[in-house]
Amino acid sequence: MISLRKFTKRILILLNTGVGILFLLACCNAFLHPDTWWFIALLAFFFPLLLLLLLLFLVFWLFASIRYALISGICLIIGWQNIHAFFGFSMAKQDFNHKQPGSIRLMTWNVRGWDEFSTKKLGASGHRLPMLKLVGSQNADLLCFQEFYEPADSAKSNIRYIRRQLEFPYFFFSRDHHNRNNKYETGVIIFSKYPIVATYQVHFNTDTLQKTESLIAADVNVNGHIIRLFTTHLQSVLFKPKDFRNVEIIRNAEDSILPASRSLAKKLKDALEIRGKQADRVRQQLDACPYPLIICGDFNDVPNSYTYFHIRGNLQDAFITKCFGVGRSYVHISPTLRIDYIFPSKEFLIFQSERLKSPYSDHHAMLTDLQLHD
Repeated sequence: MISLRKFTKRILILLNTGVGILFLLACCNAFLHPDTWWFIALLAFFFPLLLLLLLLFLVFWLFASIRYALISGICLIIGWQNIHAFFGFSMAKQDFNHKQPGSIRLMTWNVRGWDEFSTKKLGASGHRLPMLKLVGSQNADLLCFQEFYEPADSAKSNIRYIRRQLEFPYFFFSRDHHNRNNKYETGVIIFSKYPIVATYQVHFNTDTLQKTESLIAADVNVNGHIIRLFTTHLQSVLFKPKDFRNVEIIRNAEDSILPASRSLAKKLKDALEIRGKQADRVRQQLDACPYPLIICGDFNDVPNSYTYFHIRGNLQDAFITKCFGVGRSYVHISPTLRIDYIFPSKEFLIFQSERLKSPYSDHHAMLTDLQLHD
């Protein structure tokens, strides 16, 4: 008869092996298209948990029975590319009060309509001016915004404020959506202190959960050198208050966990498939670019996803290159959600990067200082 100790050991080995298999499947998202492999794509959202469990098993086996530590060890070695995309290990010092001579500072931020929609619902005064002043205090040279809100009332124009008060004379706005009465427009936008010499816009297909914002690009003349700056906002999961409640149901293991899980899985599946196709379109534009490039924005996907790896390709991840930690950029649901990125091409030297925390949007801004190699 098997002793309790041996039985427990076998169960732990099986659990460790199961976690390892799920972890490796999650790592496969780097090359598996979510349009076909959506059920594996869902594992990307559980990558942090799977990684933590593998590390706990590794530590346990190192003390209990060292040979079984190989289960976790081998999985971690195979999945190193995914681990390094998820977690930054740089200990570089950041000082955004100082900017290297000759460098350019880029800021990207999903501004959530400058808080116009949420404050109207709540009857509050709004965060528009504090947000604009925060942008102005960053000493940036290039700005990329998603969910940019531009009212028809010129007295409240955000574009005019940024051009005049913040001194960004050049811009390109996608103008993707407007309300029925044409009282405002929304979209993605690029502002520059350097001359913009050409602009481009790619509309994504309309068979989406809702009309998404475009991929836009601007060719910017930086001291005689042309660089192409891309920004975009990929398909959101479109969580509503009911969906956030479903997340809480799952966390608390309530009786209605099964229908809540099905509802969330359906939304995640639909968004994953659409983002995969959008990532393909983005990659085509990046591959065709003849200049040093930077792409940034709200990709609405985690670092262990097809979207991340396909768009990044051989580009640099500014956060991973210069920061330590997970770099959460979305304030809801999970403390590990980094879905906003800055990817410069290898022609750029990255001096520093940071995540700018603020209470004004559901996203944190990302900043980086760069310079073209000589």
